[in-house]
Amino acid sequence: MAEKETQAKKPALTRSVKDKWRSKRWYPVRAPGLFQHVELGETVATEPDQVIGRTLEATLPELSGSGDAGKAHVKLRFRVERISGDGIAEARFIGHDLTSDYVRRLARRKRSKIDLSLTVTTKDGVQVVLKPVAVGEQRLQTRLRAELRHKMVQILTEEAQLRTSPEFVREMIQGDLSKVLAHGVKTLYPLKKIEIRRSEVLGTISDEVAAPEPSAVSEPTPPPEAAPATGGGAVPSA
Repeated sequence: MAEKETQAKKPALTRSVKDKWRSKRWYPVRAPGLFQHVELGETVATEPDQVIGRTLEATLPELSGSGDAGKAHVKLRFRVERISGDGIAEARFIGHDLTSDYVRRLARRKRSKIDLSLTVTTKDGVQVVLKPVAVGEQRLQTRLRAELRHKMVQILTEEAQLRTSPEFVREMIQGDLSKVLAHGVKTLYPLKKIEIRRSEVLGTISDEVAAPEPSAVSEPTPPPEAAPATGGGAVPSA
């Protein structure tokens, strides 16, 4: 008798699970203006509020569509901030990482590795946490390592103050900031490799403006006693 009751309940449980999945929907996730609003992927949820705060990762070649395998070790992190009126999850850039295997290859045996962590402020007031890693061809003395750390802090602080947050982030993820560091410390010691292995953006980058929604674009106001204009105004690119 107990077995019959259990068997009778199973179909009801199966139907409830199916109905719950059917109530979910897919939300496309869009990158911020800093990355030309490209689509990062999709995420599924029952309610739009459940998508807010979710994080996604994409490699630099995936985001740019360039297929450049030389940048495949650069992983960009994004967090969903809001859902637009057309059901698209708008994300902002929150930082980047280098893959662990790439960092391990940098610091091989008999090489001196210098790790550093600091917070810089860009020209437009956005704070960014940076964690550079520098590698010497041979083991370095403690005093020289301290001098190199001090010089790198000085260079990164000055570079951030001279650039807006979009400019600074672009130079960081493209590797230009690493080249500036290498050039700046070569008078002390010509390091073999310098990379920004991790970053975290503490504020909102100025280029991270959501793409305009069609409903939000208004028609130009016609002049007095003139026929209404037939075309909409141009949408400025982010």
